[in-house]
Amino acid sequence: MRDTAPPVYEAVDLPALDFDPFLREALREAPVIRVRLPHGTPGECWLATRYDAVRFVTSDPRFSRDIVGRPLPSMNRYLVPLDRAVSFVDPPDHTRVRSVVSSAFNRSGIAALRPRAQTVLDDLIDRMVASGPPADLVRHVTSPFPLHIIGAVLGVPEADRPRLRLWADTVLTRATDEAGVERARQAKEDARALFRRLARERRVRPQDDLTSTLAAAVANGRIEEEEMLALAVLMGLNGWHAVRNHTSNMMYVLLTDDSLMSRLRSDPGAVPAAVEELLRWIPHKHGVGQPRVATEDVEVGGVRIRRGEAVYVSYVAANWDESCHPEPDRIDIDRRSRPHLAFGHGPHHCVAPLLARLEAELLLTTLVDRLPDLRLAVDPGEVVWQKDVLIRGPVGLPVTW
Repeated sequence: MRDTAPPVYEAVDLPALDFDPFLREALREAPVIRVRLPHGTPGECWLATRYDAVRFVTSDPRFSRDIVGRPLPSMNRYLVPLDRAVSFVDPPDHTRVRSVVSSAFNRSGIAALRPRAQTVLDDLIDRMVASGPPADLVRHVTSPFPLHIIGAVLGVPEADRPRLRLWADTVLTRATDEAGVERARQAKEDARALFRRLARERRVRPQDDLTSTLAAAVANGRIEEEEMLALAVLMGLNGWHAVRNHTSNMMYVLLTDDSLMSRLRSDPGAVPAAVEELLRWIPHKHGVGQPRVATEDVEVGGVRIRRGEAVYVSYVAANWDESCHPEPDRIDIDRRSRPHLAFGHGPHHCVAPLLARLEAELLLTTLVDRLPDLRLAVDPGEVVWQKDVLIRGPVGLPVTW
């Protein structure tokens, strides 16, 4: 990485949950390094990897996410969210849009959702058990569970929820050619059309769901329709895809780590701590997400970033910064260290981390309790992993009990 020309960072599919060797070397090199990316406008940009540098870049208002239409180097062939998404808006407009949905994902809102989520999860496990072993844990549980929950929260009819899954699998991938870009663009437009239809229905007949809340916010002028659609699409697609892969990855770790599985079987109260440590440890993303642009010269990690330059951050790398997390490659659910950044940091952190935690904690607790003999039905090396995805996860988890 010390060559005169900055290295090209291109996300590649890695075996199972192996840590990205490029990021590992970048962590050794410096808090912020100069890189080139494979797509977008040719040129160089910055990549922040160490914990303090990542937190600084993601929280300092001199780094803007107003990037739509800017010629920038990119990891991907297209911008994943819709153009009017909160991902691409700075405060105060960012705060205005997010405030519409914040109450749905606060502690009281999530607590109210818990009984319903538990009932859904129990039913899915009942069906898997009734089908008999071996069974695919992803197909039976870790995929339909978050799809049902985000569908219910948003008020998406059950008949339309499989379309959310299809669109998410299309949009949240690394498009390998222009045909892939077009498929992703069409999927985003189809999802946008669904939520436009649902919002119009809710204006006439409101229900107890988030789409009704969003529709009312448009009607009373708090947000614009395009802002509402971008937010709904983001939650609908990522709210399933990310949780499906997060929880599938966690179960893979448990099913391949006897000591950790035994600990949770004997001490169910340790599940929340296990979820937090696994969120830190699992390298859940391939590559990095969207950049920020410096609005003035700023010094970060000993380097001066010039006005107009693009800066990417790696939350995955920051979670393995040994200055914050000693022996970062070791899973330690009793670890006492600084908070992980799996849900991001600063104004653009995940809109619903409490919901994601609820789903993960319920899933791990219930599976460990109800199926104490749960184990992989194949050798770990035979588990198939998704290709060309932005958020890593197994295609399936064959299990028996």
